[in-house]
Amino acid sequence: MRTALVGFLTGAASGVVMGFASHISFKLRLFKSSLIVIDGSFFFRTLKSPGSPLLIFGTGLLIHLVTSGIFGAIYVVAADFLGLNALSFPLVSLYVLFLWLSMLFIALPVSGEGMLGRKSGPLAWLEQLILHILFGALYYLILKGFLQQGTTI
Repeated sequence: MRTALVGFLTGAASGVVMGFASHISFKLRLFKSSLIVIDGSFFFRTLKSPGSPLLIFGTGLLIHLVTSGIFGAIYVVAADFLGLNALSFPLVSLYVLFLWLSMLFIALPVSGEGMLGRKSGPLAWLEQLILHILFGALYYLILKGFLQQGTTI
């Protein structure tokens, strides 16, 4: 399997779990926001369309799946290009740290949630940290699983 495809599939799988964890935590009122709802709402606001709750959820899930897949692909391709071991846990951790900071200082503000996601609540940064730790752990384990099956990256 090609490097980019392995990274995309790994990122997408990890991202979907991350998205559902966010949404379930939101529904259980453990978190103040859902990444899926944020992504879907941003899409429909951009289109200047209200969107139904079901459309917002479906669109948000698809957006989260694709963006997580793209970020997952970028990681393994960049590691391969730079001659780094993509399965280095410290390297994966550093990459996920970069993703978390990007979420806090770029993605959430652009989506209308404010710097550090403040519109979602004062602890949005912590919610995002928990979700990104989950993403990083799953990403590492799934990537390792691909390698154990003999998939080359």
